[in-house]
Formats: sequence, structure tokens, C-alpha cells
Amino acid sequence: MADERNRHFRRLRRLRRSARRWSVLAGGLGGAAAVLTPYAGIGLPDAVWAGAAGSAIAVAAWRWADLRALAAAPAPPALDPAEAAARSRARLVAAVERLPVGPGVLSEVRRVRSRLALRGTSAATAWARLDRAALTLAGMTGRLTGLAEPAVQEAAEADRSLRDLANRVASVERALKLAPAEAHGSLAEAYGTLAAQLESGVAAYERLVVAAAGYVAEDVRPSTEHPAAARLTEATDLLHGVASALAELRTAHPPLRTP
Repeated sequence: MADERNRHFRRLRRLRRSARRWSVLAGGLGGAAAVLTPYAGIGLPDAVWAGAAGSAIAVAAWRWADLRALAAAPAPPALDPAEAAARSRARLVAAVERLPVGPGVLSEVRRVRSRLALRGTSAATAWARLDRAALTLAGMTGRLTGLAEPAVQEAAEADRSLRDLANRVASVERALKLAPAEAHGSLAEAYGTLAAQLESGVAAYERLVVAAAGYVAEDVRPSTEHPAAARLTEATDLLHGVASALAELRTAHPPLRTP
């Protein structure tokens, strides 16, 4: 959304320019009508000049009235710099998302930014493992259909929950370095509990990804030979048979020699 204050002043400038243009047009048409109107009476062409002049004067008056009303209204307050930056960022993100590769680029940027936010904490390692596992699972999502669909939904929920837990672990770890001695014990105990939950959750997610890979492998693995390989073998045998038949025909009926 555009800055309301800038929009107000842009509208004010447009109204001022419009009022000036209509004032100049009204003056010109009014002067032409006064000069061209004959003293003996007003004919049809003179009525056209007079009507155009009167219309231009009326529109100019309305524009000046609108300008005075808008100028008398208080201008909207200036945007806070942080809010202005957030709106600019939102417009930029929306523009990038409309590009064909935009969603993928934004997703990668968010992943890198989230990983950098955890740099220097023990949660960074768990986050990296979770990231690798999530990317691996995303590559198999299109093949995890049927009975595997509930597992994909559970994995998506677990991914969000584990990422939130990683951020909490990093926050508690940073606070632990600043905690006074009397609060260090309880905070360290809470940190240990959260870190253990994160470790076990990431390990469970990795096991789910391994199980998903096994499902995909078993779902597409044929019992003996891949159908594509079988079709290629049949086509090869057919070509060999046609070539052999042509060779036999050429041997049985040699071409006639011209004297």
C-alpha cells in the first residue's frame, strides 16, 4: 500500500495543475467569445463559443473549490521508517513471487536467513540436519500418494514444530550466557530438556524420510525388469529379425546384372 501522506500531496499537485489548465482554457474561450460575438446579435457559432467558455469557467471553478477543500484538510501523518521499510519489503516480495522462479528463490532466501539466525548455537546443527531431511522429503512428495499421504501431512506439521523448537532452543541458549548465577541452574535444566527434545525430534524426522525413501523404492520397483527396459529389448529383437529377413531375401534373390 502506498504512503497515504505521499498520495495526499500527489493528489493536491494534480488538482492544482488541473485547476490552472482549466483556468487558462476558460480565459481563452471567454476572450474568444467576447471578441467574436457580433454586436448585432448572437448566431449559432457564437452560441457554441459562449457555451464552451461557460463550461470551462464552471469546471475551473469546481477544480479550485476541490483544491481549496483538499488543501484545508490535514495531511496524513508521516509513516514510521520501520513501517515504510516493511511495506517496501512486502511490495518487493510480492513482485518476486509473481516471477516464474520467484517462490523458489524466496524459499531459499528464507532458509538461509533462518539458518544464519541460529549461527553460533547448538541448534544450528540440528537445524541443518532438519533442512537436509526436509529437502530430501520434498523431492519425494509427488510420489508419496495413497497410503503415504497422511505421513506427508504429519511431516509438514513436524517440520514447523521442530523449527519453532530450534528457535526456542537458540533463544534459551543465548539467555543462558547472560543469566545470573542464581537463575543459571533452572535455565540450564530447561535448556537441556529443550535440546534433548529437538535432537530426538530431528532424529525421528530423519527416520521418517528414510522410511519414505523405502516406500518410494518399493512402490516403483518391478518384480523382474523395468517396463522400459523390457520394451527396449523387444524393439531390439524386432529390428534384428527384420535385418535377418532382409539379408535372407537378398541372398535368395541376387540382383540381376545388366550386360
